[in-house]
Amino acid sequence: MGCDSMRMNISPSQLPLNKNVYIEPFIPNQNSLPIRKIITRCVWAIGSIILLLMLALTYYLYDYAWTFTHPTIAPLTSNPMAAVQLPYSDVEFLSMDGDSRMNGWYIPANSKKTVIFSHGYAGNQEELWVPLYDLAKVLHVNDYNVLMFDYGYVNREQNPNRVMTAGVREAGELNGAIRYAKQLGAEHVYIWGFSMGAGTALQAALEPIGIDGMILDSSFLLQPAVLDHPVPAHSLFSSTILMHMVDSLLPLTGGVKLSNIPYQQVNSTDFTIPLFMIHGLKDSQAPYTIATRIFEQQTHPLSELWLPVGRGHEMAYRFQSEEYVERTLHYLNTISVAP
Repeated sequence: MGCDSMRMNISPSQLPLNKNVYIEPFIPNQNSLPIRKIITRCVWAIGSIILLLMLALTYYLYDYAWTFTHPTIAPLTSNPMAAVQLPYSDVEFLSMDGDSRMNGWYIPANSKKTVIFSHGYAGNQEELWVPLYDLAKVLHVNDYNVLMFDYGYVNREQNPNRVMTAGVREAGELNGAIRYAKQLGAEHVYIWGFSMGAGTALQAALEPIGIDGMILDSSFLLQPAVLDHPVPAHSLFSSTILMHMVDSLLPLTGGVKLSNIPYQQVNSTDFTIPLFMIHGLKDSQAPYTIATRIFEQQTHPLSELWLPVGRGHEMAYRFQSEEYVERTLHYLNTISVAP
Protein backbone atom coordinates (compact mmCIF):
# COMPACT_ATOMS: atom_id res chain seq x y z
CA MET A 1 0.00 0.00 0.00
CA GLY A 2 1.48 3.41 -1.06
CA CYS A 3 2.07 6.32 1.25
CA ASP A 4 -0.40 8.48 -0.65
CA SER A 5 -3.18 6.10 0.37
CA MET A 6 -2.30 6.03 4.08
CA ARG A 7 -4.56 7.90 6.47
CA MET A 8 -3.47 8.47 10.03
CA ASN A 9 -3.69 10.99 12.79
CA ILE A 10 -0.24 12.51 13.50
CA SER A 11 0.93 15.92 14.54
CA PRO A 12 2.76 18.18 12.05
CA SER A 13 6.01 17.88 14.02
CA GLN A 14 5.99 14.17 13.32
CA LEU A 15 5.83 14.59 9.56
CA PRO A 16 8.94 13.34 7.76
CA LEU A 17 10.62 15.89 5.57
CA ASN A 18 10.11 15.76 1.79
CA LYS A 19 7.23 13.28 2.10
CA ASN A 20 3.74 13.71 0.69
CA VAL A 21 1.47 12.64 3.54
CA TYR A 22 -2.30 13.06 3.54
CA ILE A 23 -3.73 13.90 6.97
CA GLU A 24 -7.45 13.21 7.63
CA PRO A 25 -9.07 14.81 10.69
CA PHE A 26 -10.56 12.49 13.35
CA ILE A 27 -14.30 11.89 12.91
CA PRO A 28 -16.15 10.22 15.82
CA ASN A 29 -18.27 7.14 15.21
CA GLN A 30 -21.59 8.46 13.87
CA ASN A 31 -23.46 5.52 15.45
CA SER A 32 -22.66 6.79 18.98
CA LEU A 33 -24.60 9.68 20.57
CA PRO A 34 -23.14 12.39 22.76
CA ILE A 35 -24.00 12.01 26.45
CA ARG A 36 -26.06 15.21 26.35
CA LYS A 37 -28.40 13.76 23.72
CA ILE A 38 -28.74 10.51 25.68
CA ILE A 39 -29.68 12.43 28.82
CA THR A 40 -32.18 14.55 26.90
CA ARG A 41 -33.87 11.51 25.45
CA CYS A 42 -34.05 9.86 28.87
CA VAL A 43 -35.57 12.98 30.39
CA TRP A 44 -38.19 13.12 27.64
CA ALA A 45 -38.99 9.43 28.10
CA ILE A 46 -39.33 9.74 31.86
CA GLY A 47 -41.40 12.91 31.51
CA SER A 48 -43.71 11.21 29.04
CA ILE A 49 -44.20 8.28 31.39
CA ILE A 50 -44.95 10.61 34.31
CA LEU A 51 -47.40 12.60 32.19
CA LEU A 52 -49.20 9.43 31.13
CA LEU A 53 -49.40 8.26 34.73
CA MET A 54 -50.78 11.63 35.82
CA LEU A 55 -53.37 11.56 33.05
CA ALA A 56 -54.33 8.01 34.00
CA LEU A 57 -54.64 9.00 37.69
CA THR A 58 -56.71 12.08 36.81
CA TYR A 59 -59.03 9.96 34.67
CA TYR A 60 -59.36 7.40 37.47
CA LEU A 61 -60.11 10.06 40.08
CA TYR A 62 -62.59 11.83 37.80
CA ASP A 63 -64.30 8.51 37.15
CA TYR A 64 -64.43 7.96 40.91
CA ALA A 65 -65.85 11.47 41.49
CA TRP A 66 -68.46 10.81 38.81
CA THR A 67 -69.40 7.47 40.37
CA PHE A 68 -69.60 9.07 43.81
CA THR A 69 -72.02 11.76 42.63
CA HIS A 70 -73.93 9.37 40.35
CA PRO A 71 -74.34 6.25 42.53
CA THR A 72 -75.97 3.17 41.11
CA ILE A 73 -79.41 2.84 42.64
CA ALA A 74 -81.11 -0.53 42.91
CA PRO A 75 -84.68 -0.65 41.57
CA LEU A 76 -87.58 -0.96 43.99
CA THR A 77 -88.40 -4.56 44.77
CA SER A 78 -91.75 -4.19 46.50
CA ASN A 79 -94.15 -1.74 48.15
CA PRO A 80 -95.69 -1.33 51.63
CA MET A 81 -98.76 -3.43 50.82
CA ALA A 82 -96.86 -6.31 49.24
CA ALA A 83 -94.06 -6.27 51.81
CA VAL A 84 -95.88 -5.72 55.12
CA GLN A 85 -99.60 -5.40 54.22
CA LEU A 86 -99.78 -1.63 54.76
CA PRO A 87 -102.23 0.41 52.64
CA TYR A 88 -100.45 3.31 51.01
CA SER A 89 -100.73 6.01 48.38
CA ASP A 90 -98.21 6.93 45.68
CA VAL A 91 -97.27 10.57 46.20
CA GLU A 92 -95.29 13.24 44.40
CA PHE A 93 -94.04 16.58 45.70
CA LEU A 94 -91.45 19.28 45.05
CA SER A 95 -88.33 20.29 46.92
CA MET A 96 -88.48 23.52 48.88
CA ASP A 97 -86.96 25.48 45.99
CA GLY A 98 -89.07 23.67 43.39
CA ASP A 99 -86.05 22.43 41.44
CA SER A 100 -86.53 18.72 42.21
CA ARG A 101 -89.53 16.45 42.02
CA MET A 102 -89.72 13.55 44.47
CA ASN A 103 -91.76 10.35 44.42
CA GLY A 104 -92.72 8.32 47.44
CA TRP A 105 -95.27 6.40 49.47
CA TYR A 106 -97.58 7.78 52.14
CA ILE A 107 -98.87 5.32 54.73
CA PRO A 108 -101.75 6.91 56.68
CA ALA A 109 -102.59 6.11 60.28
CA ASN A 110 -105.37 8.65 60.91
CA SER A 111 -102.96 10.57 63.10
CA LYS A 112 -101.54 14.07 63.37
CA LYS A 113 -98.04 12.64 63.82
CA THR A 114 -95.90 11.79 60.80
CA VAL A 115 -92.47 10.18 60.55
CA ILE A 116 -90.44 10.87 57.39
CA PHE A 117 -87.72 8.39 56.50
CA SER A 118 -84.52 9.91 55.08
CA HIS A 119 -82.66 7.18 53.20
CA GLY A 120 -78.88 6.93 52.89
CA TYR A 121 -76.34 7.20 50.10
CA ALA A 122 -77.11 5.02 47.07
CA GLY A 123 -80.32 3.93 48.79
CA ASN A 124 -83.96 4.44 47.94
CA GLN A 125 -87.26 4.78 49.73
CA GLU A 126 -87.41 1.12 50.80
CA GLU A 127 -83.75 0.77 51.95
CA LEU A 128 -83.95 -2.98 52.30
CA TRP A 129 -80.85 -3.55 54.42
CA VAL A 130 -82.32 -1.56 57.34
CA PRO A 131 -85.17 -2.62 56.52
CA LEU A 132 -87.58 0.31 56.32
CA TYR A 133 -90.69 -1.78 55.65
CA ASP A 134 -90.45 -3.35 59.10
CA LEU A 135 -89.97 0.02 60.80
CA ALA A 136 -92.85 1.49 58.81
CA LYS A 137 -95.13 -1.24 60.14
CA VAL A 138 -93.99 -0.61 63.72
CA LEU A 139 -94.75 3.09 63.32
CA HIS A 140 -98.13 2.45 61.69
CA VAL A 141 -99.23 0.13 64.48
CA ASN A 142 -98.27 2.87 66.96
CA ASP A 143 -100.37 5.51 65.18
CA TYR A 144 -97.73 7.36 63.19
CA ASN A 145 -98.24 8.28 59.55
CA VAL A 146 -95.20 7.38 57.47
CA LEU A 147 -93.74 9.14 54.45
CA MET A 148 -91.11 7.22 52.47
CA PHE A 149 -89.55 8.97 49.46
CA ASP A 150 -86.62 8.99 47.06
CA TYR A 151 -84.21 11.91 46.98
CA GLY A 152 -84.05 13.70 43.66
CA TYR A 153 -80.80 12.09 42.46
CA VAL A 154 -82.40 8.65 42.68
CA ASN A 155 -84.77 9.39 39.80
CA ARG A 156 -82.54 11.03 37.17
CA GLU A 157 -85.10 10.59 34.42
CA GLN A 158 -87.42 12.89 36.33
CA ASN A 159 -84.57 15.10 37.60
CA PRO A 160 -81.93 14.96 34.84
CA ASN A 161 -79.74 17.67 36.40
CA ARG A 162 -79.67 16.19 39.90
CA VAL A 163 -76.65 14.42 41.30
CA MET A 164 -75.83 13.36 44.86
CA THR A 165 -74.54 16.37 46.82
CA ALA A 166 -73.89 14.85 50.28
CA GLY A 167 -76.91 16.58 51.78
CA VAL A 168 -76.51 20.10 50.38
CA ARG A 169 -79.39 19.96 47.88
CA GLU A 170 -80.99 16.96 49.57
CA ALA A 171 -81.69 19.11 52.66
CA GLY A 172 -83.99 21.28 50.55
CA GLU A 173 -85.73 18.16 49.28
CA LEU A 174 -86.23 16.92 52.82
CA ASN A 175 -87.73 20.28 53.74
CA GLY A 176 -90.05 19.82 50.77
CA ALA A 177 -91.12 16.48 52.25
CA ILE A 178 -91.82 18.18 55.59
CA ARG A 179 -93.94 20.81 53.87
CA TYR A 180 -95.83 18.07 52.04
CA ALA A 181 -96.48 16.14 55.28
CA LYS A 182 -97.90 19.33 56.79
CA GLN A 183 -100.16 19.72 53.77
CA LEU A 184 -101.46 16.20 54.41
CA GLY A 185 -102.49 17.24 57.92
CA ALA A 186 -99.48 16.49 60.11
CA GLU A 187 -99.14 18.70 63.17
CA HIS A 188 -95.96 17.02 64.38
CA VAL A 189 -93.24 15.82 62.01
CA TYR A 190 -90.27 13.66 62.96
CA ILE A 191 -87.32 12.75 60.75
CA TRP A 192 -85.77 9.28 60.88
CA GLY A 193 -82.51 9.39 58.97
CA PHE A 194 -79.94 6.75 58.08
CA SER A 195 -76.25 7.28 57.23
CA MET A 196 -75.97 10.17 54.77
CA GLY A 197 -79.73 10.57 55.13
CA ALA A 198 -79.08 11.37 58.79
CA GLY A 199 -76.37 13.82 57.75
CA THR A 200 -78.88 15.40 55.38
CA ALA A 201 -81.41 15.70 58.23
CA LEU A 202 -78.83 17.49 60.38
CA GLN A 203 -78.24 20.00 57.59
CA ALA A 204 -81.98 20.52 57.16
CA ALA A 205 -82.38 20.99 60.92
CA LEU A 206 -80.01 23.96 60.94
CA GLU A 207 -83.26 25.79 60.18
CA PRO A 208 -85.74 23.32 61.72
CA ILE A 209 -88.93 24.67 60.19
CA GLY A 210 -91.59 22.09 60.95
CA ILE A 211 -89.26 19.47 62.52
CA ASP A 212 -90.24 18.33 66.03
CA GLY A 213 -87.49 15.77 66.57
CA MET A 214 -85.09 13.42 64.79
CA ILE A 215 -83.80 9.87 65.03
CA LEU A 216 -80.34 9.70 63.46
CA ASP A 217 -79.00 6.21 62.78
CA SER A 218 -75.33 5.83 61.77
CA SER A 219 -74.98 9.50 60.86
CA PHE A 220 -72.59 10.21 58.02
CA LEU A 221 -71.55 13.82 57.50
CA LEU A 222 -68.84 14.36 54.90
CA GLN A 223 -66.01 16.30 56.58
CA PRO A 224 -62.22 16.18 57.04
CA ALA A 225 -62.59 14.29 60.32
CA VAL A 226 -63.91 11.24 58.48
CA LEU A 227 -61.45 11.18 55.59
CA ASP A 228 -59.78 8.11 57.06
CA HIS A 229 -63.06 6.23 56.76
CA PRO A 230 -64.45 5.21 53.39
CA VAL A 231 -67.67 6.56 52.01
CA PRO A 232 -70.23 3.70 51.89
CA ALA A 233 -69.28 1.09 49.31
CA HIS A 234 -66.05 2.89 48.40
CA SER A 235 -62.50 2.68 49.70
CA LEU A 236 -60.76 5.52 47.88
CA PHE A 237 -61.83 8.03 50.51
CA SER A 238 -59.66 6.26 53.08
CA SER A 239 -56.77 8.28 51.70
CA THR A 240 -56.64 11.94 52.65
CA ILE A 241 -54.54 12.87 49.63
CA LEU A 242 -56.79 11.11 47.15
CA MET A 243 -59.84 12.51 48.90
CA HIS A 244 -58.70 16.07 48.32
CA MET A 245 -57.86 15.29 44.71
CA VAL A 246 -61.34 13.87 44.22
CA ASP A 247 -62.81 16.84 46.07
CA SER A 248 -61.29 19.22 43.53
CA LEU A 249 -62.93 17.25 40.69
CA LEU A 250 -66.42 16.95 42.20
CA PRO A 251 -67.72 20.26 40.75
CA LEU A 252 -66.86 18.98 37.27
CA THR A 253 -69.37 16.16 37.80
CA GLY A 254 -72.12 18.46 39.03
CA GLY A 255 -71.40 17.73 42.69
CA VAL A 256 -70.31 20.03 45.49
CA LYS A 257 -66.96 20.46 47.20
CA LEU A 258 -66.33 19.65 50.82
CA SER A 259 -66.24 23.37 51.58
CA ASN A 260 -69.91 23.65 50.50
CA ILE A 261 -71.07 21.21 53.18
CA PRO A 262 -71.94 23.00 56.47
CA TYR A 263 -70.25 20.35 58.60
CA GLN A 264 -68.63 22.92 60.91
CA GLN A 265 -71.99 24.51 61.63
CA VAL A 266 -73.60 21.12 62.23
CA ASN A 267 -70.81 20.05 64.60
CA SER A 268 -71.09 23.22 66.67
CA THR A 269 -74.89 23.64 66.76
CA ASP A 270 -76.99 23.10 69.84
CA PHE A 271 -80.19 22.15 68.04
CA THR A 272 -83.45 23.48 69.44
CA ILE A 273 -85.17 20.13 68.84
CA PRO A 274 -84.44 16.79 70.54
CA LEU A 275 -82.12 14.33 68.79
CA PHE A 276 -81.87 10.59 69.30
CA MET A 277 -78.50 9.54 67.92
CA ILE A 278 -77.76 5.85 67.31
CA HIS A 279 -74.29 4.78 66.20
CA GLY A 280 -72.47 1.46 66.37
CA LEU A 281 -69.14 1.54 68.17
CA LYS A 282 -67.66 -0.76 65.51
CA ASP A 283 -69.09 1.05 62.48
CA SER A 284 -66.38 0.72 59.82
CA GLN A 285 -67.92 3.13 57.33
CA ALA A 286 -68.71 6.11 59.54
CA PRO A 287 -66.87 6.60 62.87
CA TYR A 288 -69.09 6.82 65.94
CA THR A 289 -67.26 10.05 66.86
CA ILE A 290 -69.51 11.81 64.31
CA ALA A 291 -72.42 11.19 66.68
CA THR A 292 -70.56 11.85 69.93
CA ARG A 293 -69.13 15.13 68.66
CA ILE A 294 -72.58 16.42 67.74
CA PHE A 295 -74.26 15.07 70.84
CA GLU A 296 -71.76 16.85 73.10
CA GLN A 297 -73.19 20.15 71.87
CA GLN A 298 -76.79 19.30 72.73
CA THR A 299 -78.59 20.71 75.77
CA HIS A 300 -82.15 19.69 74.96
CA PRO A 301 -83.31 17.54 77.92
CA LEU A 302 -84.94 14.94 75.64
CA SER A 303 -81.89 14.34 73.42
CA GLU A 304 -80.39 10.86 73.69
CA LEU A 305 -77.30 8.96 72.53
CA TRP A 306 -77.14 5.18 72.11
CA LEU A 307 -73.88 3.49 71.11
CA PRO A 308 -74.59 -0.23 70.52
CA VAL A 309 -71.55 -2.47 70.31
CA GLY A 310 -72.69 -4.33 67.19
CA ARG A 311 -70.66 -4.23 64.01
CA GLY A 312 -71.77 -2.88 60.67
CA HIS A 313 -73.23 0.30 59.27
CA GLU A 314 -76.98 0.89 59.75
CA MET A 315 -77.18 -2.57 61.30
CA ALA A 316 -78.36 -1.82 64.86
CA TYR A 317 -81.95 -2.81 64.07
CA ARG A 318 -80.94 -6.10 62.46
CA PHE A 319 -78.71 -7.15 65.36
CA GLN A 320 -80.72 -5.69 68.25
CA SER A 321 -84.21 -5.28 66.81
CA GLU A 322 -86.15 -5.59 70.07
CA GLU A 323 -84.06 -3.03 71.91
CA TYR A 324 -83.93 -0.81 68.82
CA VAL A 325 -87.74 -0.65 68.55
CA GLU A 326 -88.16 -0.18 72.30
CA ARG A 327 -85.72 2.75 72.44
CA THR A 328 -86.93 4.54 69.31
CA LEU A 329 -90.63 4.22 70.17
CA HIS A 330 -90.02 5.40 73.72
CA TYR A 331 -88.20 8.43 72.34
CA LEU A 332 -90.95 9.26 69.81
CA ASN A 333 -93.75 8.76 72.31
CA THR A 334 -91.92 10.93 74.84
CA ILE A 335 -91.25 13.88 72.55
CA SER A 336 -94.72 13.67 70.97
CA VAL A 337 -96.37 14.51 74.30
CA ALA A 338 -93.73 16.96 75.50
CA PRO A 339 -94.87 20.59 75.72
